[in-house]
Amino acid sequence: MNLDYVSRIKFGLKRYKTIATDKATSRILDGSYNSIYKGRSMNFDELREYVPGDDVKDIDWKATSRSQKVLVRQYIAEKKHNVMLVMDANRRMLGDTKTGEDKGDVALIAGGTLGYLVTDNGDYVSGLYYHDEKMERSPFKTGFLNLEFLLEGYHKCLTPTNKSDLNGILKYIIYNIKRRMIIVMITDTEGITKLEDSLLGQITMVHDCLLVNVSDADLFGKKVYNVEKNVYFPPYISMSKSLQKKQKQKQEEMEKIATKKLNRYGIPWVTVDTTERIDSKIAELLEKNKSVN
Repeated sequence: MNLDYVSRIKFGLKRYKTIATDKATSRILDGSYNSIYKGRSMNFDELREYVPGDDVKDIDWKATSRSQKVLVRQYIAEKKHNVMLVMDANRRMLGDTKTGEDKGDVALIAGGTLGYLVTDNGDYVSGLYYHDEKMERSPFKTGFLNLEFLLEGYHKCLTPTNKSDLNGILKYIIYNIKRRMIIVMITDTEGITKLEDSLLGQITMVHDCLLVNVSDADLFGKKVYNVEKNVYFPPYISMSKSLQKKQKQKQEEMEKIATKKLNRYGIPWVTVDTTERIDSKIAELLEKNKSVN
């Protein structure tokens, strides 16, 4: 089997690593993505130079005095972790992002990049998504072949008839999966607003949760396609300035609701518009998670 999705992600990571990357991003690309985990369940790995954002408790003062540079202890996880990718396959994901890219593709690469880091670190990764109103679940496994099957399965779920949301997946997790996990939800702004508070409350009490928000394209222009109705908007709608203003206000209100919901449950999140430099967005997400734990 050709690892088409994994190869694409691996190429992107290598490509951007040769370009200018900040130190935080570089560390994560080197495999130090363990800031995703709460607590100090870590073994000492090596010393490295301090960068802004590092925990001052990790500074090795003896080594610092010898080298005349501020050095911090870097740790690796003591045990394997379980990372669950909860990916929204609703037909909305067939739309475009603000940069004109396919939302489903951006979601796939975002989830796949985090999955790649998890797999490269030797930890377990699994995925949950809906396909034709049937729950699809990839088992917790290590290895890039497992990640390839996971991403291929998600891609097949992106159909014009898929009306699923993430609430069904969260309910499935609550009632069927007992192990403690790091849950990474990948959806859009509308998907966030539809998340039920009762489910988020139960999930965040047990698991660490992060979220990737895939942006939406502007709904106005000469040629705008309605994914849900499978038709193009007529010009008198897509070119209307008054409707454009109302839609912008509606979108801004939806974004406020989404932000408030995520902040209420302490869920770190980032918004992605493109597959370009997705590594820096994943780095940003992990750093946000580190700052709240």
